[in-house]
Amino acid sequence: MASAAPSVSAHLSADPSSQQRWICVYPAYLNSKKSTKEGRRIAKEKAVENPTVQEIRDVCASQGLNVVIEANKRYPRELNLEPNLLGRVRVQLKKSDGELFKSQFANRKQLLIFVAEVIPRLKSRHVKAATASAEAVASNQGGGGGSSSRKSKKKRK
Repeated sequence: MASAAPSVSAHLSADPSSQQRWICVYPAYLNSKKSTKEGRRIAKEKAVENPTVQEIRDVCASQGLNVVIEANKRYPRELNLEPNLLGRVRVQLKKSDGELFKSQFANRKQLLIFVAEVIPRLKSRHVKAATASAEAVASNQGGGGGSSSRKSKKKRK
């Protein structure tokens, strides 16, 4: 009388390749600035500073994984509503027959660690770092000292 089919929640499909069954990756899972209470899922040494949904998508897509961004979603533990912290990435790990999509990623943890290792090497990260350092140098050289000398000249007259 008992059925041999595995028990599946009423709202989820039994097919592992269904988009509902793909794993979710929130930026907070990989953020080195978050504590485990705040949602970080990997070791702090392996985590990356402030990852974005686009970076996570780029890394997963480069490995040939099926990826979907859900921009209107927010991690429940994330109290900050900044646009760069919003969204999640859904990644397919299994085919419809239950076989792994990529043998390199047997589970969620392996995928998270791989993504965190690759994000710092992305070109977008290097461009951001270069522009930030150039802006810092420009602000130090500009000094803002010119306006104070004008005020002192006015006072002398």
